Amino acid sequence: MSSASYSPQQPAMLNDDALLESVCQRLACQDFCLLPADRTRQLLLQGNASALDDWEAFHDSWNHLQLDKFMADGGRYRKRLHATLSAQPGARHARAEPHQPHYQSRFYNPLNGGVPRHYEPIRNEILLGHTMQSVLKLACSVFGKLSPYTPWHIEAHQYRIEARNRLSGKPTPEGIHRDGMQFLLIMMVGRHNLVNGATELYNLEHEPLAEFTLTDPLDLVLINDERVLHGVTPVAQLDPSRDGIRDVLLLSFRRR
Repeated sequence: MSSASYSPQQPAMLNDDALLESVCQRLACQDFCLLPADRTRQLLLQGNASALDDWEAFHDSWNHLQLDKFMADGGRYRKRLHATLSAQPGARHARAEPHQPHYQSRFYNPLNGGVPRHYEPIRNEILLGHTMQSVLKLACSVFGKLSPYTPWHIEAHQYRIEARNRLSGKPTPEGIHRDGMQFLLIMMVGRHNLVNGATELYNLEHEPLAEFTLTDPLDLVLINDERVLHGVTPVAQLDPSRDGIRDVLLLSFRRR
């Protein structure tokens, strides 16, 4: 993971409880928390040695995403699947809800917001599989600790951004923004043949907070969406003879 202006300070070694506590404290104090892949893996595996047993199938599922047909800029560089879940206050597990459209107001997404966006659902074997459930458990554990009495509306998004034919792909075509949620978890799943794609974080006064690039599978950032704006710079092919892809999982948590 590279960082142009932010270098996370990680203690040399923490036990499981101390690591989770340090993540919660960092998110509470600075409104975001960047985790390299090894720390994410430690958190996912704590108490469940099989948490990543289906990683290969989880990773491969990004090859089956559908074209996002709700791109107001006419772009054909984004594919995605979507699912809706919920969690009770303090719960460490989320349950799947009936499939429903994704909606953002134009206040939060002036490009693609204002209409219900109907996406194909994430396949049940992926949504209910070990990896997805372990990431959901991590998100519930952290966000529930910071807001213990909140019932959650949760949305899961599988995204693929493509750079093809010397055309760039835009991970955040709406620009620097908030999603209108309380908390976000953004996890790198796979990145191939790309340059750029730096995540940029700003406070509500649009002053820079951090800039870093999620590069390795399981690199992860947690964001307080009420207090931090985020965006990702466009990606381009490193080798113009081959397509570039950026595969990311987004979990968003909103008060229900």
